[in-house]
Amino acid sequence: MATYAIGDLQGCFAPLERLLDAISFDRARDRLWFVGDLVNRGPDSLACLRFVKDLGGAAFAVLGNHDLHLICVAEGIHSAGKRDTLKQVLDAPDRAQLLEWLRHRPLMHAEDGHVLVHAGILPAWSVDEARGLAGEVESHLRGPAFRDFLENMFGDQPNAWSEELRGWDRMRIVVNAMTRMRMCDASGAIALGYKGEPDEDAPAGLVPWYDVPGRRNRDATIFFGHWSALGLHVRDDVVGLDSGCVWGRSLSAIRLEDRAVFEVPCPTPRGG
Repeated sequence: MATYAIGDLQGCFAPLERLLDAISFDRARDRLWFVGDLVNRGPDSLACLRFVKDLGGAAFAVLGNHDLHLICVAEGIHSAGKRDTLKQVLDAPDRAQLLEWLRHRPLMHAEDGHVLVHAGILPAWSVDEARGLAGEVESHLRGPAFRDFLENMFGDQPNAWSEELRGWDRMRIVVNAMTRMRMCDASGAIALGYKGEPDEDAPAGLVPWYDVPGRRNRDATIFFGHWSALGLHVRDDVVGLDSGCVWGRSLSAIRLEDRAVFEVPCPTPRGG
């Protein structure tokens, strides 16, 4: 038995099939951890959703920002964007079952010192605190008033954690940290505007969320995606797995047991 964490699919099903061939995936024995963003921008969002859903207990998939966007579009809360490739899902005969399944995915998964999350964990939170906060959001998203939650979920503020946060502000910062965050300032406040590489071109005073001094979740290895400009990024305490498949680069996986890395090339996007 082996567990493989896999980067952002974003509707790229053919590369996923090739990657599973490369690792000799056996659904009766192995498990797959998906870092979120199963859908959007790529050509086969419907196939990706159906496949991961069908894996049942052989897969964990956490929610990414594109997955949440799909749910909002389906509920009429967001309009589809010009680059969205969600129509196949929205027109599918099993649309209701797929969206219900997606809405019940977790924001994070923690197991044996490993954490799976789409974007990251706020430096101010321990893993246990983050798991509790994710559970608060999940209860809203899975509950009967989930539309109220979706209507209040998006927004860039607040960007700094406080134990005093309540209501939608509290839920929003959890969603932003776990599905949108890349960079923070030295105090650990989220800076959402920058999507590039964490190098000399990054705005002064900002660092990757995982390099904020005093980060309280360094006792686990955090597997995340969301940051294609960062690319495959492997170190002891964090593993970034968004290697830009949807942009024609590669789809990556890492085996948790021995840190073996697997990659397959992805086709150049249309117009690329």
